[in-house]
This record gives sequence, structure tokens and C-alpha cells, in this order.
Amino acid sequence: MITKQNSSKLFLNKTSLIAFCCFLLVGFFPLSHAQNKFKIVLDAGHGGQDAGASYYGVKEKDIALSVALKVGEIFRNHPDIEVVFTRKTDVFVELHERARIANKSKANLFLSIHCNGAENKTAHGTETWVLGLSKNASNLEVVKKENAVITYESDYKIKYQGYDPRSLESTIGIPLLQEEFIDQSISLASKIQKKYTNELKLFNRGVKQGPFLVLNQTAMPSVLTELGFMSNREDNDYMNSEKGQRELAEAISEAVILYKKEYYGMGNVPVSKEEIKEKPVEVVQETPDKKMEEEKAKPVVQSVVFKIQIKASDKKINTNSSDFNGLQPIDFFQEGGWYKYTFGEAANLNEAKDLQNKAKKAGFSDCFIVAFYQGKKITLTEAQKLL
Repeated sequence: MITKQNSSKLFLNKTSLIAFCCFLLVGFFPLSHAQNKFKIVLDAGHGGQDAGASYYGVKEKDIALSVALKVGEIFRNHPDIEVVFTRKTDVFVELHERARIANKSKANLFLSIHCNGAENKTAHGTETWVLGLSKNASNLEVVKKENAVITYESDYKIKYQGYDPRSLESTIGIPLLQEEFIDQSISLASKIQKKYTNELKLFNRGVKQGPFLVLNQTAMPSVLTELGFMSNREDNDYMNSEKGQRELAEAISEAVILYKKEYYGMGNVPVSKEEIKEKPVEVVQETPDKKMEEEKAKPVVQSVVFKIQIKASDKKINTNSSDFNGLQPIDFFQEGGWYKYTFGEAANLNEAKDLQNKAKKAGFSDCFIVAFYQGKKITLTEAQKLL
């Protein structure tokens, strides 16, 4: 027999059970949603005992951290974007640890924020870097300075396999491990530079390539942006101002959002992967026509092809130009406002590596393998899965 008191207890138990189930549902759904967010790692350069470039009483480490935090604050208004910081305070974080944080979080982007410095106090402006080889002396000096951060780490020669940041040969000899993300990295770098130039009217020093250790160890598209020159009084005053830092943070965040729309659409799944999965299968209708039967009997042409990207330019170049050092055949495709030029065509990675070696011997030391599926560029990982 259920008394009024027992009935009340039963009602409370049911209410508690429903509340507990709701708690579980509320707890699980945000977790699942968070895992589907577009994730960016913001890396404020230097920190702790490593001040970076310091001029006029202002330290690079402080500017980099302040701008990184402001970018993160902007992204708080974008529920589809998750931010991971390599540091949020004035602490020293080793280069390999910064990359480990990015890789462990399975981020979609890695963005390292820095400021420049030079003996020539008139040098000014912004530049954004992606991973690559360079024989330009001024480029290598920037790389050497940023890579020299590892000297603050204990046993850095062991951690970085004997790398000496003071040695030009050591810098040039860094093996590039991030080839399949180069195009996406260039796309983001270009968008950042356009925001700096077109909206903030800052001097554009361009998108550049260099063998940065922190970029080389990340397993996702990665860029390193230099906000300006600490050594230039005008740049220094701008970067050290609240207005300057806010404008720089807005430019960076807007560029990232544009990149996200280009590669991920309105969702958080890479566009290229979705297009491959959703591409309709072509159905050939049965027919007694003899010619059609003969066509059907022919071997299927491999849909995935590999090419060697040797050059990128914002202007169109004749494929027979001497710029390609005699390599043929040369083809090109357009991506992110750039003309990307490729050499050769291979059906598998082994053949592609032979073509890559040939391109390197022809003078294109920073060339890399790219893949195409049914005429559309895809990542090497996607190509291997399709094969």
C-alpha cells in the first residue's frame, strides 16, 4: 500500500533520477560538441628568462603574450572555435614542448606570435613565415634568432639532434617534416599579411619561408607571424600600445576565420574530405552497344595522382618559362589567390619521390609532393587512404 508519505518519497526519487539523467546528458553533450570544434593553438613567443627582442624598455615576450591573449579573447565570442595556449603567463616554454602541446591537442592550426628586431633601426613592417628552406641571408638571420631560443634549454643539442642555432649549415640542414601542410600554411600566412596591409596599413614585408624548429615539429598547418620591429621606434610604440595590440589581434583573428571558412566551410570538418566522401558515384547504364562494352573492358584509370610542387606565385607564369630550369611537364593550379606550379605526375609515392629528387637536382631544394583526387588537391594522408 502506497501511503501519502511513500508517494511523496517516490515522487522525489523519480525527480532525482530525472535530474541525474539530465545532468549526465548536459555533461556529455558539451563534451561531444567541444571535440568537434575548430581548434587553434596560440603560441606567444619567448617568455620567462627568454625576453626575445628588447628595445626602448619594451620586451618582445610581453607584446607577444598580450596580443595572443587578446586573440584568444576575441575567439571566446565564436563558440565553434576552441583556443589552446602554449603559455598564458610570463613563463619559459621549450620549443619542443610548444609543438607537443599542439600535437597532443590535435589542433587544426598552430599560430606562433613574435616581434622582429634588427641592427638597422629603419627596418620596419610585418611578415609571416611558413616552414621551408631559404638561401636568403636576411631570412636565415631571422630563423637563427628565433631558433636560438633552444639555448635556454638544458641538453638542447641532444633534444634537437645536434642542431646548433649559431651555425648557418645547421640551419639550412634542418629536414622539413611538414610538407603536406605547406599550402594551407601559406594560405593562412597570406590572409594575415593582407589584413595587416589592407586594413591596418602596415608595411608588408611579405610571406616568407624558413626552417623554424617550432613549426617543423607540429603536425598541422602552422605559421609564425612577426608583428613588427621592436628596434624601430614607430613599430615599437604601436605594438606597445593598447590600440596597436587590439588591432593586431583583430587582424589575426579575422584572418583565421577566413581560413576556417575556406578549408572548413561553416562547419568543423575539412571541406576537401567532405567533398570526397559526398562525391556521387558515376553509374554507367547497361547497353548492348559494342563500343560501350569495349570501353567498359578497359582498365580503370587511377584516380589519385602525385605531383611535385616546385613554385608558387601571385602572377601567372608560362609553363615553358626558363623559371622552371628545364623541367617538363609543368602544370599549375590556383589556390588561395596563388598560382601553384607542379612538375611531373606519378601513380604512387615511390615514383613521386624519384620526381622530387629530380626537381631538387634542378635547383628546387624546397619542392614537395602534392596529391590530387579526380582533379582536386587533397592531403597526402587522404591520398594514402584512398589508395
